Order: sequence, then C-alpha cells, then structure tokens
Amino acid sequence: MTDFTQLHTDKLYINGQWQESQHGDLHPVINPATEEVLCQVVQGSSEDVDTAVAAARAAFKSWRNTSAEHRSAIMHAIADGMEARKEDLIQAVSQALGCPAHITKWLHVDGPIYAMRYYAARTSIMEKTEEAAHSLLIREPIGVCGFITPWNYPLHQFVGKVAPALATGCTMICKPSETTPLQDYVMADIIDSVGLAPGVFNLVPGAGPIVGAALSAHPDIDMVSFTGSTRAGVEVAKAAAPTVKRVTQELGGKSPLIITPDADLDKAVRWGCEDVFINSGQTCTALTRMLVPADKYEQAVAIAKQVAEEVALGTGSDAFMGPLSSARQRDIVRGYIDKGVAEGARLVTGGADTPAGFDKGYYVKPTVFADVNNDMTIAREEIFGPVTCLIPYRDLDEAIAIANDTEYGLSSGVWAKDTDSALPVVRRIEAGLCFVNGGEFNYDAPFGGYKRSGNGREFGEAGMDEFIEVKSVQLPG
Repeated sequence: MTDFTQLHTDKLYINGQWQESQHGDLHPVINPATEEVLCQVVQGSSEDVDTAVAAARAAFKSWRNTSAEHRSAIMHAIADGMEARKEDLIQAVSQALGCPAHITKWLHVDGPIYAMRYYAARTSIMEKTEEAAHSLLIREPIGVCGFITPWNYPLHQFVGKVAPALATGCTMICKPSETTPLQDYVMADIIDSVGLAPGVFNLVPGAGPIVGAALSAHPDIDMVSFTGSTRAGVEVAKAAAPTVKRVTQELGGKSPLIITPDADLDKAVRWGCEDVFINSGQTCTALTRMLVPADKYEQAVAIAKQVAEEVALGTGSDAFMGPLSSARQRDIVRGYIDKGVAEGARLVTGGADTPAGFDKGYYVKPTVFADVNNDMTIAREEIFGPVTCLIPYRDLDEAIAIANDTEYGLSSGVWAKDTDSALPVVRRIEAGLCFVNGGEFNYDAPFGGYKRSGNGREFGEAGMDEFIEVKSVQLPG
C-alpha cells in the first residue's frame, strides 16, 4: 500500500507554496475495499478560496501573455511527470476509489496523460487570428477559473479542466472531491516541480457547500467548470448567476443502448453489460438502459445474466469490479435495487444483499433487471452503481422514443449490423455522445451533454473554447 501520508495532504497549495488552511479541519480518505483510513486531507474554507483567487488573479496578468511555446513546454513537462509518477497516480485513484489497479491504469491514468500532451500541442491556437470581412478575430483567455471535480473519474476530469486552461493562458483553483482527492496532491507535486509560475495553479480541497459554493459565487472568478450530479450543478449555476460568470457543467445521465434487430446480440449485450459494470457502475456515461428487440428479449436477458455472474469482484489482478466508492454510495445503490423489486421489475441476478466473501468493503453485486418499463424509478434516475435494466421494444421508432424519454442526454449507444446501419439511428438520439458497436472514448473529440446532462464541452479542441473569449476587432475599410 502506498503511504499517502508522504503527500502534503494536511496543506493547501496556493501561490506556488504548500500552506496551512485558515481553519485546518481534516477529513479522512477511506479505502472502500478495506474500510481503512488511508490518510487525512485538510478541508479548506471560504477564506482559503479568497487567498487562492487573489493569487490566481495576480498570476493571470503575466501568465496570459506567456508564449504558446512556453505553455506547451510546461505542459509537456507535466505530462512527463505524470509518466514518471504513473504508479503513484494509479494507486491514488485505485485505493481511494476502489477500482482495481490494473484497470485504473488504462481507465483512469493513461488517457489523462494523453490529454495533457494533446493540449500541450495546441497552445498555438491562442496565437492564431482570423479575418471576417473587415474584422480581425483574436482569441484571449477567459481569466481565473474555478474547477470542481468529481469522485468517480477524478484524474480524468482534473486534466479535462486543467489542461485546456493552461493551454489557453488561464489560471485556476481546483477543488477535488472529499472522497478521492489524492491524485490532485500527486498532480500538485508534479506541477510544483516543473517551474509553473506561482498562482497559476492552486489546490483547495474541501466540502462542496463550503469551497465549491465559494468558488461558484466568487466575484473574481471568471469561469467555473463543474462535474457532478444535476442537483449540485443547479446549485453551482444559481451561485454563479449574480456574477454572470461562464459556467460549464458535465452532469448526470441515464443513457440508452439500442441494440438493433440486425445486430450481433451476444456481442452487443456482453459489451453493454461490461460498460455498466466497469468502475462499479460509477460512470456518468454508463449505458444503463439496454433496449432490445422484443423477439430477442429473453435471449438477451439470459446473456446479461451470464455476463453479470462471470464478473470477478475484488481489487486484485484478476478482478473486473471493485467496491462502490463509499458506504453512502453502496447504500444508495442498494436502495435503488430494492426500489426496482418493489416496483415490479424482475431481478434476474444480483440484488441488494452483500456478495459472498465480502464482509469488508462497500461491494454490491452486478445486478440485472428485466421486465423494466421506462416509467420505473430504476429506468429514470441515475443509480450510479452496477445495475443494468433491459427494456424490450417492438420497432426502432419505439426504441428511439424510449431512448429519448429522459431528462438526460449525456451518452448513448447503438449496436447494429455495421456503422452504416447505426448512423441513421444515432442521428435521432438526443445525446451529446454515442458509442457505435463498441467504439471507445476519444480524447480528441468533444464530450458533453444535452438537456439536463449539462452544457459546454470537454476534451478535443471544443474543450478549449470554454476557456476562450473571442475579441472582434473592426478595422477600417
């Protein structure tokens, strides 16, 4: 086990230095597989946010004017540091989240390193100008940013905000989740070692209602980027509204997977189940509503049952699914499973009882529900656990209607005979992301949702746009 007490977890990182919090309360970080305390992390205050914002505001005056080459070099050095400390990043995420380390490597760490380099290669975008008739268009950094990141993909979302902000010349204050803050401390160590100007990057962990609220409402913050629940996203937007700052949000989802009548059923159902069970179901893009042709429904249910019962639990090298991130999250998921049974869904496999052999840890069985209709709670609300719901449909028009019958629009999936067959279905789905026939997440492409799944985009060049103001200069004719 990594000794996380060697990190500066009792301190904040502000203005290029490790500093004491003005309040100094500590919060335990718990390993959800063992229920043991990994370390204690300081909890910042609104006064600490004020200090960090002042540092970021002062640093912005010079950082915004640095050359693209300088910012790129700094970011490549950060990526080099991430490579050198990859094992530390893996352990920081794995032990606080519960995802097996061998999966954490490719699911949580490799992609963020790639994304850091992706944005490092695109800093020159800020120096490009465009002509529009007699006008000149100039890109400028938006300013000081507040970042509130989630517990389920903590490094992924950290880099999705920090990297484009650095690339565009913004400064920032980061608030990680209290559940999984350790990778932010590793990143702060790396950033501290590469010579980034003081105040450009600041780390203030703490509770959402305190630190998150202070960031959202702060008059000297120009933009806030939040990843989390729709409920919390609404509160962030309300707090930000009086200062008319830019707000980007990646929120909840209840995403459909449409398996078309001409699809390879076995491959589609297996991939769909694994998509839900990976990361213990704690994935905002998880395709938790599997829509299956009615004449193939029971066959699909049988395949899903087999897949769920093959899932190896634990945190070892042979495990596919670890525990839930916390006792609270475990209890929430169990409550949804009980609700599904109470509302008449057929519990095919899994359930709310403790998996055999796992008296320690916040484990939940991979769970499959059949006979689900789209009005049931388990089909409408984000469970954020290893629970998938199979819903039958009569024709593709009905499948698309069911898929779009949700307040969310973050992700979706289509598994068809081939890509050409899938794309007409994709175009009718109301979601910002769609996985076709098992396509993988792409850090070069934008990520974000429709409807109550949020606004704005992360990753890809569109992810940079959230940090840019475009100035229109009217030239004489």
